[in-house]
Amino acid sequence: MASVTIAQVKKRFGTVEILHGVDIAIADGSFTVLVGPSGCGKSTLLRMIAGLEQISDGEVRIGERRVNELPPKQRDIAMVFQNYALYPHMTVRDNMAFALMLAKLDAATVEAKVARAAEILGLGELLQRYPRQLSGGQRQRVAMGRAIVRDPQVFLFDEPLSNLDAKLRVAMRTEIKELHQRLKTTSIYVTHDQIEAMTMGDQIVVMKDGRIEQKGSPLELYDRPANLFVAGFIGSPAMNFLPATLRRQGGTTTVELTDGTRLPAPPGSEGADGQPVIFGTRPEHLELAGERRGATIASEVAVVEPTGADTFVACRHGGRELAVVFRDRHAFVPGSTIHLQPDLARAHLFDAGSGRRLAAD
Repeated sequence: MASVTIAQVKKRFGTVEILHGVDIAIADGSFTVLVGPSGCGKSTLLRMIAGLEQISDGEVRIGERRVNELPPKQRDIAMVFQNYALYPHMTVRDNMAFALMLAKLDAATVEAKVARAAEILGLGELLQRYPRQLSGGQRQRVAMGRAIVRDPQVFLFDEPLSNLDAKLRVAMRTEIKELHQRLKTTSIYVTHDQIEAMTMGDQIVVMKDGRIEQKGSPLELYDRPANLFVAGFIGSPAMNFLPATLRRQGGTTTVELTDGTRLPAPPGSEGADGQPVIFGTRPEHLELAGERRGATIASEVAVVEPTGADTFVACRHGGRELAVVFRDRHAFVPGSTIHLQPDLARAHLFDAGSGRRLAAD
């Protein structure tokens, strides 16, 4: 096992810069997820760590070794691809053993390593089958087994679950997480799915347009997003955003929405009087106001979607969409008005221009 250090890494294709000086410290034995929309540079960065793409500038270290100039086979990494990359004419056993045979390990060692990986992944009964005889989840386990037998310092996962159906993705998420907890090998995982990022990573790195927007633990990003992009990307359903103006009068700080509604500002909010802001609140942090309600957001009910455990309600306020998740069951009538009270301790203010979160922490 080893740490991975990415220092001021840049990537250019001709005159176009794709990555703009990325810095990430990945601790030994940790599970780091690179997440972001398509085209943000996360897969390119992973391929640079693997040695499949050249580094234009900056440095990548695995442990204490600078690996910029090393070919992939000398970096002591193992990569699991989105499309499994299995040899169709080889059995499961031979697919898993192939890299070890190329390394000219003795037959007993190869058998022992394959048997160990097969036991970890529950592949023992499938060793004589061919990839075409396997389900998508089984093929993905074989791809992981091929990585495990190499006993690398670092595992790299490039969107390994994107070809699986929703139910299987959930099951495989659990398997990969359990695998990491068992092996404790440093892992770097690329995905565009923020649910995968939240449920799997010790550290999440949110990327956009070749830059890091924020990095931290899943709950740090959820509770204290650095800006509008992270706040809107992390969390499902996504955070609600309402344009507003910050008001400071007589020691009282309020947020004035576009329809004139005034709400107390979230505790610790920064910003100047009259500053255009965005008021952010997550769907699960809105409550139905009681009879003795304070300042509320009057919202017109558009759609009610009962899911059993929760009730999802799509509303409109001042022409803006507003999503609410109630833990209790409600039978609202579309077109009716409900009054919503935000949990101000969990609400956020963002600068309307820069998108930066306006908070002391």
